[in-house]
Amino acid sequence: MSGPKPIATSAEQVTSAWSPFRHATFTVLWTATVVSNVGTWMFNAASAWLMTSLNPDPLIVSLVQVATSLPMFLFAVPADALADIIDKRRFLIVIETATTIVSAVIAAIVWLSLVTPGTLLLFTFLLGAAAALTAPAWQSVVPQLIPKQDLSAAVATNSVGINISRALGPALAGVIIARFEIAAPFWLNAVSNLAIIGALLWWRSPQIASNRLPAEQFFRAIVAGFRHTRHNRHLRATLIRAVGFFLFASAYWALLPLVARSQIAGGPELYGVLLGAIGAGAVGGAFILPWLKTKLGPDRLVAAGTIGTAVTLVLFGLAREPVTALSASIIAGVSWIAVLASLNVSAQVALPNWVRGRGLAMFVTVFLAP
Repeated sequence: MSGPKPIATSAEQVTSAWSPFRHATFTVLWTATVVSNVGTWMFNAASAWLMTSLNPDPLIVSLVQVATSLPMFLFAVPADALADIIDKRRFLIVIETATTIVSAVIAAIVWLSLVTPGTLLLFTFLLGAAAALTAPAWQSVVPQLIPKQDLSAAVATNSVGINISRALGPALAGVIIARFEIAAPFWLNAVSNLAIIGALLWWRSPQIASNRLPAEQFFRAIVAGFRHTRHNRHLRATLIRAVGFFLFASAYWALLPLVARSQIAGGPELYGVLLGAIGAGAVGGAFILPWLKTKLGPDRLVAAGTIGTAVTLVLFGLAREPVTALSASIIAGVSWIAVLASLNVSAQVALPNWVRGRGLAMFVTVFLAP
């Protein structure tokens, strides 16, 4: 699942990076989100590793990443429009409950050794679809959790939380697979999602009067988003740069399990460590990003991240021992967060408030299209 990702403006002042944790509701939901995201990353790592046993063909293994990303590509824009016409808390509870059930079903199938490549891809797609549907709702509820002056701090806090789970989840999955069995991470993913359901049931959202998008304007809102994207030249330029980067950068995400298993002859622990190193690199990159942006500027920062990703791909291609692959993973994480954060800010600056949500959904769609 995806945690809350608030959007901040430059006018907001932040007194402390810890200020969002002064608010109990944010703290509870943030903690539950991290726990759930750790489970999600465990599932992602375990699914990719399991596929290398079911069918080691590179195309089939890469389809696991496709099944994870395709739902966001297909549903990001419609889900953003849907978020404006529903009760967000109830919607999140329903979808997260369904996610838990689906997660438990695939865990049972793996445990009973009934899983096939097709079954694994189907359930991966279903869980990705649930994440795509809930992402805009999560983003839109954050302003209800904390006051406006703490939104900027919440941006950084959520980014750190997401990358912490990205670092911990795969590493834990590798250790658990090696120590227990392949089904264990699948079960833990289902259990971890109970945290977010409990947090949502505990939270009582304030009743805020809002101008909800009428149901009959659902498709009109989607069309308006596409129309604005077509005519916003700054946004178009950002999307073109995003396609140029992510088309190639996404390759190592899809093929990393084969690098670990076939090229280096490692086990699930190595695969988990490599994925975790990418997350750790992203966490470290997030901390030094302001300094790098000051030194290089946004354009050179994106160029540096692109060069770093090219170096990553070369190192993964040459890797025959864990040290080389581990170095590539760390470079990958720093480069990924540098480019992603820079392009995301560029998209936000290019968008007016009335179409910001749909415009960012367009960015996510292009980001996941490759």
